[in-house]
Amino acid sequence: MIPFLFRIFFLLSLFSFSFSFSNEDSNSNFNSDSTSHYQPRVFPRPLIVEYPEFAEEAGLRCGAWRVAGEANNLGAWKTVPEECAEYVKAYMTGKGYVVDLEMVSVEAGEYARSVQLSGDGRDAWIFDIDETLLSNLPYYAAHGYGLEVFDHEKFNDWVEKGVAPAIEHSLKLYEDVLNLGFKVILLTGRSERHRSVTVDNLINAGFKDWDQLILRTSDDQGKRAILYKSEKRNEMEKDGYRILGNSGDQWSDLLGSSVSVRSFKLPNPMYYIP
Repeated sequence: MIPFLFRIFFLLSLFSFSFSFSNEDSNSNFNSDSTSHYQPRVFPRPLIVEYPEFAEEAGLRCGAWRVAGEANNLGAWKTVPEECAEYVKAYMTGKGYVVDLEMVSVEAGEYARSVQLSGDGRDAWIFDIDETLLSNLPYYAAHGYGLEVFDHEKFNDWVEKGVAPAIEHSLKLYEDVLNLGFKVILLTGRSERHRSVTVDNLINAGFKDWDQLILRTSDDQGKRAILYKSEKRNEMEKDGYRILGNSGDQWSDLLGSSVSVRSFKLPNPMYYIP
């Protein structure tokens, strides 16, 4: 019992020392440059670096951060914490991300098959595009998997290449929903000026036969995503559509007003759009 208590005391001492050092360093940097942006660390970085046996704890804490983000418990955040960059990379390029996507697709498909459609062509399923139907992983692989602050111009350059691959499990769900008789509506935050390249990219990736493709017009620029998408769903309802399903990787795809009967959140720990 005594050795165990000593070990706990020793670990707590290391944690306190590292946390103190981290705060002093951060405060020093902040005072030397008043324009610096201070981001709280998920855990004391020196402890993780100097004592690699605690890598398991680092993984657990980054896993907790990811889950908190997926559950919409973090609020607005701009970048992946530096300490979790490798964790997010491993998740996005590993089996975990694929299995999570599969789970969402399977659950959404089971729900879709349980719905009794009216047959009047007004039962709708909404899909977001980026990180929902199309994957931008090639772009984010070159930009730290969310570690860098989002750059609109660089991302637009990527969009204009029109080479984003399909998310395979989403493509299966998309095809199942179409075959069941839902009207598919694509609602994206992309700009109207990217309509042509987006259409070509979607078709080349295997998506077809959607009912509508809605992009941001000049009147929508500057609106928060949750407002923009709520307004568009409200317009759908006024046109007589019943929104029975909605798939998106951001909570702003799913929340707000005129929400669907069931919504399905795809995993995305790389960025947050309010």
